[in-house]
Amino acid sequence: MAVAEQDTAVRTSAFSRTLIYLILLLFALFYLLPFFVMLVNSLKPLSEITGGNMMALPQDWTIAPWLSAWSTAQIGVEPTGLRPYFLNSLMMVVPAVAISTVLGALNGYVLTKWRFRGDTILFGLMLFSCFIPFQIVLIPMARMLGIMGLAGSIPGLILVHVVYGLGFTTLYFRNYYAAFPTELVRAAMIDGAGFFRIFWRIMLPVSGPIAVVSVIWQFTNIWNDFLFGASFGGQSQPMTVALNNLVQSSKGVKEYNVHFAGAILAALPTLIVYIVAGRFFVRGLMAGSVKG
Repeated sequence: MAVAEQDTAVRTSAFSRTLIYLILLLFALFYLLPFFVMLVNSLKPLSEITGGNMMALPQDWTIAPWLSAWSTAQIGVEPTGLRPYFLNSLMMVVPAVAISTVLGALNGYVLTKWRFRGDTILFGLMLFSCFIPFQIVLIPMARMLGIMGLAGSIPGLILVHVVYGLGFTTLYFRNYYAAFPTELVRAAMIDGAGFFRIFWRIMLPVSGPIAVVSVIWQFTNIWNDFLFGASFGGQSQPMTVALNNLVQSSKGVKEYNVHFAGAILAALPTLIVYIVAGRFFVRGLMAGSVKG
């Protein structure tokens, strides 16, 4: 009797698990459907898109739309492509992510292990900055960039994203370091270690999980940003702005295949980042979510 009940429970559990996987697979297919449409239509001639089924596989496979989006599409006046704007985005994203992550780690270190009067108020103000909409800071940020002579330049965009992302990176590292034993820091201080030596030798080596969270968060937000790039980019516009110009520059017949290829090219770096390091993202968030 007990064996029969156990077999029934096992079969029920297996059925439930299979049903859950099927439902998840269905949702995954539904979620990936737009990407499938973009991918297959980016490999078609324009005639197959305008006169055929967008869900069908290409009859005449071609990479011409990708080449056109990358290097020969009409953006503005001169025949150019997404390639120079891709380089602009790289030159903007890499320093901005690195600087904001390091500064966030320093802030989290100070706010948890070097307490001072008013540190809670300071952290609250930095936390409040996470909820400020982009649009509110456009005018004061434009004024400051003009005063500093950084308007319309990549260093100006780097400064904008570092300032705006600093609240998030500080929050991540502060919560993560709060769970780190303060006794180790005090022991290092007794042994004569200074501020930066403790940070470099003790705090940073254990900061891998939360650093990955900060890098992924900042990289995604900065790479996908359009508003700051359009407002402050000038002649150094990032790839998202160039993609918008690519779509808007078409006259007469819309080159949907080129637009789809350009959209995939613009999204490819963030996709690669999540594929490579996405499994560490939730792990890093959970590591900084519990104190003690």
